[in-house]
Amino acid sequence: MDRWAGRVALVTGASKGIGAAIARALVKNGMVVVGCARHVEDMQIAKDNLASEKGRLIPMKCDLSKTEEIESMFQEIKEQLGGVDVCVNNAGISFFQDCKSGSVTDTKALYDVNFFAAMTVSQLTIRSLQERNMDDGHIINIGSACGMVIHTDYPCHTYSTAKFALGAFTESLRHELRKEKTKIRTTVFVRKRDRERTNV
Repeated sequence: MDRWAGRVALVTGASKGIGAAIARALVKNGMVVVGCARHVEDMQIAKDNLASEKGRLIPMKCDLSKTEEIESMFQEIKEQLGGVDVCVNNAGISFFQDCKSGSVTDTKALYDVNFFAAMTVSQLTIRSLQERNMDDGHIINIGSACGMVIHTDYPCHTYSTAKFALGAFTESLRHELRKEKTKIRTTVFVRKRDRERTNV
């Protein structure tokens, strides 16, 4: 991790759970971490608790369901820090509903955060790297076991479709970047156990 000391990481959904843990770990390894979420109160406390570590945490409020807010956040990061070197797309929401009768409105909201926000953040991260002629960087998308197999014992099927889409997007992006012979890397990290997350 030494070569990443001082570099900028963006972690979405960083106020609680896995996102908060990832943000803490990166700060302790010397990175400047922009943690974004709709609610930043917990991150403000985490920022104070991490003040003595090698890196630092910068909380930013952002509603990831709104593309214009994501774009505004990236512009702010560019002006303050230069750009994003690593992004961790962790934010997600879930609704326990099946495909046969699930709400289309809820599913659209789910896709806005679980898929389209991750797609937008990934694209803007690549643009940020390329604008600075940076030939490295990482895009890490937090996936789910529900994005690998359909679970029949509980109705999270519309959620599964979004996680399958995220996996396909990540794999497609990996092939595109490989063709460009860039060292920018994409990864899907699969959580073994899912919990409902609706307020990240």
